[in-house]
Amino acid sequence: MFSFVLVKSLQPKMRGNFIVVIFLVSYFGLSQDIQIVDSLDRSPIPFATISFGNGLGTFADEEGRFSFSKRKYADIDSLFVSSMGFADKAVKIDSTLLVISLTPAASQLSEIIVSAPKEGKFRSKKQKAETHTDIFACWLPTVESEVAVLFERFEKRVTQISKLYLPINAESQYKSKGKGKFATIFRIQYYENQSGVPGNPIPYENIVFSIDEKQDKVFELDVLSKSLFIPENGIFVSLQVLGYADDNGKLVDSKKYREVKTSRGIQKISTSFRPLLPFVKGLPNESTFVRRIFLNNRKWQVFDRNYNKNSKLVQTGHKNYGMGAEFKVWE
Repeated sequence: MFSFVLVKSLQPKMRGNFIVVIFLVSYFGLSQDIQIVDSLDRSPIPFATISFGNGLGTFADEEGRFSFSKRKYADIDSLFVSSMGFADKAVKIDSTLLVISLTPAASQLSEIIVSAPKEGKFRSKKQKAETHTDIFACWLPTVESEVAVLFERFEKRVTQISKLYLPINAESQYKSKGKGKFATIFRIQYYENQSGVPGNPIPYENIVFSIDEKQDKVFELDVLSKSLFIPENGIFVSLQVLGYADDNGKLVDSKKYREVKTSRGIQKISTSFRPLLPFVKGLPNESTFVRRIFLNNRKWQVFDRNYNKNSKLVQTGHKNYGMGAEFKVWE
């Protein structure tokens, strides 16, 4: 009511200018719905990574869409977009930005792996997942974190991964902390083994799936149809959180950071997502690597004191994620 009376009382020219100002303020206060597409066929690129360049970022959903709020991120003027198989792209953010097109990267397209089903005799082998139910010895997954584990060929024979066993802790043992429903969307990705460290991405098809509060201890993921064959020098398999899902299983724009007042000013702290990931003792050193997607140039680091000497997990020896697998091993 107040705005209406104020506008009506202005001169016609001033009134028009005032309305434009009101519109612009309202526009920039709202989120922009932006879509990421392939520059060749304009098809959406699902689950692309969008970095804001200051340690913050988000992911597109399965339709390549994400929301950006100028009011929420007033100091951000550029977005950095990436997705496997496409060249990275930096774009200026303004009110006209509705679509971001990525160009296929020829160097990556030429390396796409095509694996035909293998015939002949094989044996089924299993690497047991290592887990526990202690929530105080669990990794708190965030959307800026990725954890990778090395798998090697079984007895140096041709080996296919048919299932992945992912240790999780849905907190069912802790009623006061485990209340409420949730569904979190994860992504499985693959990397070369470069002298014991995750290297270049291997362009197997990413697997995107969700885990809810009904699951606990070990989540079984069937990957037989993906024809995931382990290279001679091994393969790193990673688990990455994309965010929470809505009732229809679609990625939602959930709050990824919370603001905390500190002596150094307001700090943005990553929000942790459920379920938790149990880290265990007793596995070989340097078998688990982690990285922050929007910080440190995406550099992989072994999970030890050099990564975070203050980590309670490291201090208590819980330094490895005990991902397991089932294999088909050919004679």
